[in-house]
Amino acid sequence: MTQSQSKIPFHNLTFHDDLPKLRYVEARLKAFLKTTRERVQRIEIEAGRMADEDRAFSYGIVDDADMRQIKIRSVRYLERLHSSTGMYHLAEESRVRLTPLKGGAPVARIATEHEADEIAADLHAEMPWMAPATEAVWHGLRASAREGLPGLRFSPLVLVGSPGIGKSFWARRLAHHLATPTTLIDATGEPALLP
Repeated sequence: MTQSQSKIPFHNLTFHDDLPKLRYVEARLKAFLKTTRERVQRIEIEAGRMADEDRAFSYGIVDDADMRQIKIRSVRYLERLHSSTGMYHLAEESRVRLTPLKGGAPVARIATEHEADEIAADLHAEMPWMAPATEAVWHGLRASAREGLPGLRFSPLVLVGSPGIGKSFWARRLAHHLATPTTLIDATGEPALLP
């Protein structure tokens, strides 16, 4: 069974937990304003346009009026960030459902051709009568490893045969070896009408 997995990014969404918090934005703006004002004061003192005793100390250089402006700008900045996430219009339930896809969709990966050989050998040992299907998958798995794909790829297969020969079981065993989930869609109750 393959142990390798990788993530394939397929969206440009920004999740809410990736956005900065309000207090962090406020602290950065306050620090920037404080540093800027202290630098301006140093320049003014060195140029002789300001006396050293007229200098404002670091604890009082940013006053309450400045903090109100910082709060307003921080809130506006975060509102713009939230609206640019690509998820702003979604309900909270939909955002939660998308969270597992953060960073990309997890996909099985075949790291080496040897790993592909082992999977094909295990499948063939379990069901030798499915050799043509196993061989088609084997070639695709080896090519995926050889090309260094982030996931794996093989040609789509349609398994045709009498009921009970192991088509579904073979597909489940392949999914087991690739460590991928399976979905069963029962089409036996559908009418087979040809035009």
